Amino acid sequence: MLSYLHDHLEELQIWCAIFLNDYGRYLWFAGLMFLVIGFWKSKAWSHRKIRPNRPKNSQIWREIRYSTYASAIFATFGFLMVIGEQYGFVKIYTDISTFGWVYFGVSLTVMIIVHDAYFYWTHRLLHHPALFRYAHVTHHRSHSPTPWTAYAFDPIEAAINGAFVFLFVCVMPAHPAAIFLFMTHMIARNVLGHCGYELMPKGMLRHPVFKWLTSVTHHDLHHASSRYNFGLYFSYWDKWMGTEHPEYQVRFEKITQQPLTAKQAVNDPHAETAIKRSAQ
Repeated sequence: MLSYLHDHLEELQIWCAIFLNDYGRYLWFAGLMFLVIGFWKSKAWSHRKIRPNRPKNSQIWREIRYSTYASAIFATFGFLMVIGEQYGFVKIYTDISTFGWVYFGVSLTVMIIVHDAYFYWTHRLLHHPALFRYAHVTHHRSHSPTPWTAYAFDPIEAAINGAFVFLFVCVMPAHPAAIFLFMTHMIARNVLGHCGYELMPKGMLRHPVFKWLTSVTHHDLHHASSRYNFGLYFSYWDKWMGTEHPEYQVRFEKITQQPLTAKQAVNDPHAETAIKRSAQ
């Protein structure tokens, strides 16, 4: 065993570096958000808290444990990318001038848009009864999500999510910096979507552009009612496929009726009435 590890020490070091990079990114974003909403802004933003209950510590430790497993799986796909580049079937380039800055921006944008589609359809697949209990139930054990829920996946789900970048760079060339920015955007949006506080501005869903972005309420409703809201970054797949929660807009408007910096929440009887009507 020791001889084998010695012979493959370089590969092991590469895998460890990839793991520490991805896991460190998760700990940084999830930990920072947890400190902000759990301690620093817990009272100031209390009127934007979506669920009244506070998740138990046992849930948080479970989420961190499964997130560690998921990061190990993600690191394995990152290692496969390194090997794939060496053998020439992974399209990673290191010189920006090879394709230019315009392509750099386009590749990053395409990666985000394609990932959102990939996530939506694989997410719906994982909710099939034949797969859910084996591949997705761990994530939904966090009925009231926390920032630590972001990576709390079963191994099968972690493999499906981890495979995306590897599959993408087998088809479309990408610069390491574009991959880094994509991964940073992915974990930041993922942590935000699970934080349990609606941090998006009032009126977002009435804006012609920003209405297509998912809010915290959007994904929180998925954890509350798993038949709806499968999207990650954007809401258009849910709108087109009829899987958007019927109360989404009303609940978003209610939770955001006061600005994020408000001292106290003010109950809006009209919003409450709208929610009751939509539930009938």
